[in-house]
Amino acid sequence: MLKVSEALDRARLLCDAATKAGADAADALYYCNASTSVSMRLGALEDVERSETQDISLRVFVGQRSASVSTADMDAGELQKLVERCVAMASQAPEDPYSGLAPEEMLFHGEAPDLELDDDSEANPSALREAALAAEDAARAVDGVTNSEGGSASHSRTRFALVTSHGFEGGYGSSGHSLSASVIAGEGANMQRDYGWHSAHHLTDLESAEMIGRRAGDRAVARLNPGKAPVGKLPILFDPRVSSTIIGHILGAMAGPAVARGTSFLLGKEDQKLFDSSLLIRDEPHRLRGLRSRAFDGEGLPTDARDIVQGGRITGWLMDTASAKQLGQKPTGHASRGGGSSGVMASNVHLAAGSISRADMIADIASGVIVTELIGQGVNPVTGDYSRGASGFLIQDGEVVGAVAEFTIAGNLLDMFAAITPADDLSFRQATNAPTLRIDGMTVASS
Repeated sequence: MLKVSEALDRARLLCDAATKAGADAADALYYCNASTSVSMRLGALEDVERSETQDISLRVFVGQRSASVSTADMDAGELQKLVERCVAMASQAPEDPYSGLAPEEMLFHGEAPDLELDDDSEANPSALREAALAAEDAARAVDGVTNSEGGSASHSRTRFALVTSHGFEGGYGSSGHSLSASVIAGEGANMQRDYGWHSAHHLTDLESAEMIGRRAGDRAVARLNPGKAPVGKLPILFDPRVSSTIIGHILGAMAGPAVARGTSFLLGKEDQKLFDSSLLIRDEPHRLRGLRSRAFDGEGLPTDARDIVQGGRITGWLMDTASAKQLGQKPTGHASRGGGSSGVMASNVHLAAGSISRADMIADIASGVIVTELIGQGVNPVTGDYSRGASGFLIQDGEVVGAVAEFTIAGNLLDMFAAITPADDLSFRQATNAPTLRIDGMTVASS
């Protein structure tokens, strides 16, 4: 595993070589990852995997023409050929008036803050095996669990470096720990599967194997003997396991590339009140140990905390440089980079907790459902029409009375946004987090 300084050296050499080969501007991104995972099933070792990957991507600009290439081959001669090939490709590419590096005057400069993304740990296969076994054992110990798909534990280390030809250099390292268990409850035709899972940068932040395993077992047993959901326009509760998907639809519709293409259902609604005035959605890229924390974005621009939704309105688009040029605005520090052109990605996003408990939220519902699993991708990003398969639990007369499955929930995202009521059970477990959300008036139908 390279040091961050060594990763920067590799990106810098490639970027410099591109300008020497005739590129007017260039950026280079280096990424490497080393991971170890151990899987146990029914108390026996099932699999041990070790992988080490590295990749370097080069993007060059010749006038308003651009091209991108990437490789895992770090041989100096091969990298030189890669540079020459990329510059030649760019010279033949069509002109794009929106291409180019991020504005130089907006680049991040100075020392990046320590966001505590790396705990300096090394993979310990024995410890991973013990953790995976403990998670599976805890899940199998739940009464009603009859089989197991296994427990799994993993460790990873990552290095990322970005260099541009107009003055940006930045990199960071991170560690990752994850633990999961998946089990089956019931017999014959009446079997249900569920899982428990957690991931963190620091091992000390990871939930215990017993807690994760117990959650997997309890969830599987709770899903046994599902009935049919009621039909009609009903109150829907989105469990925290799935409520973050609502935020995902908001972020997708606020993404500059979608807005520039005219494929966002939020286009033209920038100044409209779409949510309850008390609803707050916040992006926090500098959260310590956050799963998507970063001091700079994929183009070298500084990141900063921002309210995505405030006072019932969205606060503007999330833009990389290309979409900002198309929209006549400035980039917002939300660019993401892979092997080619940039895209748009938020960081650690959460929908703030409300003031009502989940129990009180359920108490006045005569007939409704709690959704704990969503199936399919039935969301139209242009119109906002929403239709997803689902499973979960039935609410009758203010009580949760049993599992339900094979039903569909439908509506339009704009109507759903206006009807959101958040509960007070927000927890920060993922990169995108939301509490239980209640949305009244959605259509429930049998699948």
